[in-house]
Amino acid sequence: MTNSRRKFITSISMLAASSTLPLQAFDFGKTKKLKIVLVGTGVRGTSFWGKRLVDEYSDILEFVGLCDINPGRLEYAKGFIGVKCRTFTDFEEMIKKSKPDLIIVTTKDSTHHEFIIKGLKMGCDVLTEKPLTTDEIKCQAILDAEKMSDKKLIVGFNFRWNPYVTKVKELLQNNSIGKLTSVDFHWYLNTYHGASYFRRWHGLKEHGGSLWVHKSTHHFDLLNWWIDSDPEEVFAYGDLEHYGKNGPFKGANCRTCDYKKECDYYWDITKSKRDMDLYVNNEEYDGYIRDNCLFREEIDIYDKMSAQVKYKNNTVLNYSLTTYSPIEGWRVAFNGTEGRIEAWLDIPYTKTKVVDQEALHKAEMAQNKEEIFDIEPIIVHKLWKDFDTVDVKTTKAGHGGGDKKLQDSMFKKTDSKIDPYQRPAGIRDGAMSVLIGIAARKSIENGKPISIGDLSDLVPQEKRQS
Repeated sequence: MTNSRRKFITSISMLAASSTLPLQAFDFGKTKKLKIVLVGTGVRGTSFWGKRLVDEYSDILEFVGLCDINPGRLEYAKGFIGVKCRTFTDFEEMIKKSKPDLIIVTTKDSTHHEFIIKGLKMGCDVLTEKPLTTDEIKCQAILDAEKMSDKKLIVGFNFRWNPYVTKVKELLQNNSIGKLTSVDFHWYLNTYHGASYFRRWHGLKEHGGSLWVHKSTHHFDLLNWWIDSDPEEVFAYGDLEHYGKNGPFKGANCRTCDYKKECDYYWDITKSKRDMDLYVNNEEYDGYIRDNCLFREEIDIYDKMSAQVKYKNNTVLNYSLTTYSPIEGWRVAFNGTEGRIEAWLDIPYTKTKVVDQEALHKAEMAQNKEEIFDIEPIIVHKLWKDFDTVDVKTTKAGHGGGDKKLQDSMFKKTDSKIDPYQRPAGIRDGAMSVLIGIAARKSIENGKPISIGDLSDLVPQEKRQS
């Protein structure tokens, strides 16, 4: 067991066992509230890692600092989250003056490594949003910094905690279809969700590493966890054929565009008070435009992607991501020596009710306390037998309930010391998920398979390690 894995399991075990303050799990040796700082005050930072923590866990934690390069957004974030802490535009100044126990990183993907490495060196535990980082050089720098530190790095993979995907993990873990041999996984982003990436900074590789990294890291982490092995080699195809330079209309942004009536992708940001207050009202400070034209020439990421991944245990994965689908959902099929598992979510043709695609994405991202539950099937088909249907209770809110369960696992006392499904994610998990995306991007650029072992000092293992 690696030192990183041992440290992380110890922290989670202590967290679950704590009887008064669950966050004594991080071993700060104190009985007062955990001191937290947040760097990056965008939507995800202010809502999931900001306001929700204040609303749900204020009895055991307190914010002692917020940091962002945009002072206007900082002031809005302070009010939205509901804290009275100091705000900073300089990260190191914040750490020195606030002396936090835990740093939460929710900045632009390409800058994650800066704050992770500085935070570890300055003696703090760090929790980062996915993806861990955007290229192999930054990934190795993070790995090196974590090895030299006695502090912990946690990656916020929320989707593992979704009850539906956890049931899939349980079925695979119980060898329901024998030895796993191959997996088909297809993710569809609809024209509300998929298009949003091309309006934002994610549309440039230099900021988000392409959707192979920013979005697909969600999926690759799930697949690594399900398959329970490390990826070994990646071959991929990808292109930009729908958004960017391919669009029929172009404008400075949606607000000022001359083609509002003609463009199917016109988005009226003025209808969202949250987006207006957080972004539009603070454009003067850093020039960031939230409702950028998704057909602008500078976009250089892919909008269609397909990859084949060979795992160390010889499982083969066929993966695809579509960014302009009429539906938002996904399908996965697992082939084993004794049968097949099929699972899917949000495929409207399997339902009798009509699904509003715009509302579907809003529900996924929402942090509402009120949850609406549904029953979703998983098909388990043994060789030579009829199939069985396993029904799973699900919710749409907060990434299928994964958001709440992830944070509860960190900040609330539980009866069990060790998660039987190994859902807590450590630095190796974060690295392996982004390395698949990085390898896919490099495969497209070079036209050849890319070996995961050539990208960092991590050696792929037949049995996955965290």
